[in-house]
Amino acid sequence: MDAINDKMHARREARMTGWMKRALPAVAIALLAGCATPPQQRAGLDRIEHVIVIYAENRSFDNLYGLFPGANGIANATPAQYTQVDHDGKPLPHLPPVWKGNTANADPAFPKDLPNRPFRIDAPPVNLPLSVKTRDLIHAFYRNQEQIDGGRNDRFAEASDAGALVMGYYDGSQLPMWKWAQEYTLADNFFMGAFGGSYLNHVWLICACTPIDRNAPANQRAQVDDRGWLARKPSSPPSVLDGPPQFLAGPVTPDGYSVNTTQPPYQPSIVPPAKGADPRLTDPAKYTLPPQTQTTIGDTLSAKGITWTWYSGAWDDAVKDGMQPPEAKRVVINYREPGGKNFITHHQPFNYFANYAPGTAAREAHLKDEKDLLAGIAKGELPQVVFYKPQGSLNEHPGYADVLSGDEHIADIVARIKASPLWPTAAIIVTYDENGGFWDHVAPPKGDRWGPGTRIPAMVISPFAKKHHVDHTQYDTTSILKFITRRFALTPLPGVRQGAGDLTQAFEF
Repeated sequence: MDAINDKMHARREARMTGWMKRALPAVAIALLAGCATPPQQRAGLDRIEHVIVIYAENRSFDNLYGLFPGANGIANATPAQYTQVDHDGKPLPHLPPVWKGNTANADPAFPKDLPNRPFRIDAPPVNLPLSVKTRDLIHAFYRNQEQIDGGRNDRFAEASDAGALVMGYYDGSQLPMWKWAQEYTLADNFFMGAFGGSYLNHVWLICACTPIDRNAPANQRAQVDDRGWLARKPSSPPSVLDGPPQFLAGPVTPDGYSVNTTQPPYQPSIVPPAKGADPRLTDPAKYTLPPQTQTTIGDTLSAKGITWTWYSGAWDDAVKDGMQPPEAKRVVINYREPGGKNFITHHQPFNYFANYAPGTAAREAHLKDEKDLLAGIAKGELPQVVFYKPQGSLNEHPGYADVLSGDEHIADIVARIKASPLWPTAAIIVTYDENGGFWDHVAPPKGDRWGPGTRIPAMVISPFAKKHHVDHTQYDTTSILKFITRRFALTPLPGVRQGAGDLTQAFEF
């Protein structure tokens, strides 16, 4: 009897299937069958199943790609775009020394009187290759605006603590990512989303918003002059030739926006947990950013059912390290000894938001370690949207990382993706969080109070990216959000800039 019933059911199913094929369009049949349209039959952006964003550190476009053929590079810079002025607005007779630390001691690795123009770091008379670290350079919210100086880009040296180093650049043609840029698309008109440093630009990458800290104490608030720049201390040298300037700085604007590096309220954080308290949190007696509640791209992706993950180098180790008692020595968080993983806490933007606090399901689902990314690439199984932040030793940040090691690391990640089953439907976006204090000759477009800031490198690597192409479209960091939003039909984030492109000009289908 069961066999007879099975045959009758099969005949009815066959008749229904035949009727459906005659009466319904092909797309409806696919939906009713529970099957997605095969990738080769999709059109345009729908062919992209995985958007992978790799976020490196602290390089202006001219610093690494100023010699790239076909790009708007250093050869196009006029004296009006590179001549640096002193505090009084008069052109410098030569560049200041490269200062060691925050002192007026000159670094002997650099000549003291370099001409007032860009210079090669990896060529005579300096000769420091891409594999050698330089000192760090100040890269902060108000100073970036002073350096840009209304688009003149003539105050990079006088507002920096690094002197002449701001005007240094490399021949990047030896970098493996340069080769990827040659094969696919390099964007030469892409700007950092916000003025200043890594902290603010990481937040802008995920929410196009500035953190709010209305109750910040007075000693955390910047003092600003009538030009909107940082006020100088009375002890600040009268000329940048005499030493680096000294400012009345603070991480919070006078009206309560957090714009420079502030620690997250959750571990991993430089601020340890309180003794005997919840080890997943920071000591409430110490100053950290309050948990943020603005809408992020992660929130909009989750609301639409789109899978996503923020992967970080050394995340798992840093979480454990952060939960150590306050008297314990930390060996991962900002540990800058040779061979250390050097996890940078302010490069983890979701760790500032209440929706991703320790103990939440969202944190468990979406914040993961680099080893999980590598395993997913090897299997050909990644979320639809991926953000990847390399650990400090591999992120190209001046001061604690060289360029070459990080560039090789990122190129290896790209090569792994291309060799994986993910590649036929992947779009990889590689860019930098901000300029790291380095000069660039192109004036940023006019935006809003928060940015955009200085021009940075960005490239699009994909089977659908234009080949051997330099894209001159105006973009900024929020263009990444616009691209993800357009591809997955998300609710747009309010802070995304209307004047910036959405990266679709880098593709051809």
